[in-house]
Amino acid sequence: MPLPEFTPTGDLPSGVHAATLTELLTRLGSGTPERVAAGRQLAAIHRLALSTGKLRRFVVFGSFVTAKPGPGDVDVFLIMEDDFAVATVVGGAAAVFDHALAHDWLGASIFWVRALAALGGEQAAVEYWKVTRGGGQRGIVEIVEPFA
Repeated sequence: MPLPEFTPTGDLPSGVHAATLTELLTRLGSGTPERVAAGRQLAAIHRLALSTGKLRRFVVFGSFVTAKPGPGDVDVFLIMEDDFAVATVVGGAAAVFDHALAHDWLGASIFWVRALAALGGEQAAVEYWKVTRGGGQRGIVEIVEPFA
């Protein structure tokens, strides 16, 4: 399931594109020092989110999934299992669920919701992140691999 080519504007075509973490990092986590660093941040966030045992969906959007040589940060949206309790998360994984700490410590903007709280359902919540600030559509990437 290779990621599609970028559009002339440097975005992925509109849609939710599936990729493994390895595929995403191979394609977009290399080439410039900024991309390598952002790729490392993304891998760390993925590992920390997985460590909760409650990760349901992991979506990457923003400048990391564009042709921009120097993405500003990593933007992630997580859907967690309904029984996920943020108060039980310890260690470095706690930073994933604290927006300010994620920004300062992980260099990322991380948004999350429990599946039951996803307005319009999970898919609608994921697809919300395709919308640009100007109201257009862009492609985003959902990391698909066994989370168990």
